Amino acid sequence: MPARTIYSPHCLLEPTSKSGGAGTGFDVQKSGDARVALIGFPSVGKSTLLSKCTHTQSESAAYEFTTLTAIPGVLEYQGARIQLLDLPGIVEGASEGRGRGRQVVATAKTADLILIMLDATKSEEQRRLLEIELDAVGIRLNKKRPDVVFKRKTTGGINKTVPLTKTDEKTIRTILASYKLHNCDVMIREDITTDEFIDVLIDVYNKIDAISLEQMDKLAREDHTVVISCELGLNLDYLIDRIWEELDLVKVYTKKRGAHPDLDDPVCLRKGATVESVCNGIHRSLATNFRYALGKSSKFNPHAQKVGLNHHVLDEDVVSIFTK
Repeated sequence: MPARTIYSPHCLLEPTSKSGGAGTGFDVQKSGDARVALIGFPSVGKSTLLSKCTHTQSESAAYEFTTLTAIPGVLEYQGARIQLLDLPGIVEGASEGRGRGRQVVATAKTADLILIMLDATKSEEQRRLLEIELDAVGIRLNKKRPDVVFKRKTTGGINKTVPLTKTDEKTIRTILASYKLHNCDVMIREDITTDEFIDVLIDVYNKIDAISLEQMDKLAREDHTVVISCELGLNLDYLIDRIWEELDLVKVYTKKRGAHPDLDDPVCLRKGATVESVCNGIHRSLATNFRYALGKSSKFNPHAQKVGLNHHVLDEDVVSIFTK
């Protein structure tokens, strides 16, 4: 063979060394109140969506493989800060290590929500192939979230209200340790499997400006689907609303004595969170020195009421915390 090298796009995505190991994600620090990963084949509009929704510029072009690493951006929604990750385009066979597929899917597994970016001008085969790749690495798509609750504590253990026939406590402890959750209280109310972790996804069809109204209407009526045009900025506000809805978070506003609530910097928590969760979200010492809290709900109870650590908070609640 002549002394020249021909680089394919897939070769450009291969790691330059083996030091990272198979299945190691990109080194992007998790920040904000939640993480959303953009995943899809090359040149479907992931970088353009990131640029449109955040203040981050991710390189985009008409050719494939313009993004070669994970690019983070911050999506601000009513005071909440959501980390949006633009991941490199994956290729068929990514779950087996082709391209930089293992790094892409390993990073996607750390997300609270996955957006599968699809090209509305292409066939449904692209969606099927992506779902096969994600399912192969244990990302279960659009299944009911398991009834498992955990709280970080100085000590703790695993409490189950049903027998576990599909996994065991040792496996669960190993999984928790892999997420650096060594001290926590885990309540399991359902016979879960070890694969039931990330199970929420939105299919986002981009480039709807290039298809007919009939095609767009058909796609928009599918479950877990949003249709957009990054180029024209169509339906992006609705997509952002759907992201927030699927993340299943609540915003809790804090209030100092004699001051107005801080509506610009809410504490964002999972639905079902308590006043103790609010304390830990502000500073760990608050729960230890807690006396009581005054809770005020703008939706259900307009008058402040005295509550304890176990009181459940709702979206847009206002909480004042008093310590010893």
